[in-house]
Amino acid sequence: DVRDAGSGHATTTNTIRQAGFAAGLVVLVFDIAKGFVPVYLGYIAGAPGWVLGLVSAAAVAGHCWPVYAKFRGGMGLATAGGGYLAVFPLGFAVALGLLLLLTLVIRHSARASVFTGVLAGPLLMLFSMPASVVWVALMSGLVIAGRFTTDWRREYKELWLDRG
Repeated sequence: DVRDAGSGHATTTNTIRQAGFAAGLVVLVFDIAKGFVPVYLGYIAGAPGWVLGLVSAAAVAGHCWPVYAKFRGGMGLATAGGGYLAVFPLGFAVALGLLLLLTLVIRHSARASVFTGVLAGPLLMLFSMPASVVWVALMSGLVIAGRFTTDWRREYKELWLDRG
């Protein structure tokens, strides 16, 4: 169980550290699929944007706090990214760019993730992106922001970016 070492989270990064790159890549693909599949099915069924946002937020919350794993899951970024990809890939690219920019500026990935969760929806709205991706960003972003507050004070000594 990758949660027994490293960060203690069931994430792609922790899986790479504990089990290698190939295992981490498999985890990444499945985590993205968790967000992509339900949102895409809702999208092709014609669900309104706010419903797609709720579906995305539920997928992210289910990934972060899975009942079957005693509520010890991942952090939800890849799953949220899957929701973005399902409705508007350019929205995903903008949100990813925001996350990378904030991580470089703040030099703390958890704090950058909190700010991205809060700011991605309004930023996409400002860029006149489709309502569906704005709703996905707003609702899943709140879950992401809440989840990453648990690591707000964490020192990331193992990440190249967070080293002094």
